Amino acid sequence: MVGRRKQPKIASKRRKFQNNTGDESKDDRISALPSCVLLEILSRLPTIKDAIRTGALSNRWKHLWTLVPILIFKGRVPNVSGSDFVSFVDKTLIQCRQSKLTKFEVESRDIRRFASQVNNWIRYAISCNVEELKLELWKPVHEAGFPLDQLFFSASSFTHLRLEGCMFNPTGAISWKNLRSLSISYGKLDEDLIENILSGSPVLETLVLDYCEDYRRLNITSKSLKNLVFSGYIDYLDPLNVGSIEINAPHISSLTIKCCLSLWKPLLVNVSSLVEANLYYTLYDHYETSTLDEAEEEMLKGLMLNLCRVKELTFNFGDECSKTFSRLKDKGFTIPSNAKFH
Repeated sequence: MVGRRKQPKIASKRRKFQNNTGDESKDDRISALPSCVLLEILSRLPTIKDAIRTGALSNRWKHLWTLVPILIFKGRVPNVSGSDFVSFVDKTLIQCRQSKLTKFEVESRDIRRFASQVNNWIRYAISCNVEELKLELWKPVHEAGFPLDQLFFSASSFTHLRLEGCMFNPTGAISWKNLRSLSISYGKLDEDLIENILSGSPVLETLVLDYCEDYRRLNITSKSLKNLVFSGYIDYLDPLNVGSIEINAPHISSLTIKCCLSLWKPLLVNVSSLVEANLYYTLYDHYETSTLDEAEEEMLKGLMLNLCRVKELTFNFGDECSKTFSRLKDKGFTIPSNAKFH
């Protein structure tokens, strides 16, 4: 009689494996790290929603996200309504326990009707002495920007501001004593308002104006401001209303002119301290072909003559601009020796 084959001890091996797994979970090396290290890990996640999800890992992680010094909220996602996004931000901020914020970001659309709640978020960030604030509040071109609370214009903790789709409506003098970088997109800024911003930002180093409108002159006399980015200019209410922009900035060392311009030309009144200039723009195509060619030639020629003594002059254009250079050469114009092309 043939004896039965001895069966492997599968059950005992499975128990041993389960026990080992349990031992490893108890010896969770990541959770054993200091709280400051874990907060740094959470701060590097794309949004605060991702940080909240880590609460399911263990009891150690459950409430750790409430102390994260970086809060990033993104509402520009499919199938998320404005009201759902606002509700999520409200509930999140109620649970937060940090006393200091290094960064606070909100990206959303269709949020103007929730102005009261959004300004409450901004007040919360200011109460935590937020350093870097980013508001990207998308809006249709012809609608007014998001109305900012007056407290916003006197927050001394700001060091970096990036604002899109916001309305600049200060009732008094702006006071951003520690602001070093300011980027404004799709804002209405007249010359008086720009002067208010610059005089109230005594240590500002970088200014980015991205498709802003309602101004025709940039008078920048601040000695601290070194980097100016002029990114796009179109009068959306009257795109055929072309003209020129005067730039008087005797102390800047870096100038960038880029994107689409509805202008005949930018006039560089005084950029005597300029070390580098980067040009990669296109003209808004509402001219007749012959007029557009002339406008491109005049703008390029004027810029090159004004920037011929700059140490680094870089052009980064497409085929149309290459054709413009070719036409200028054919007409006998000498390209400055400091110009580089990419």
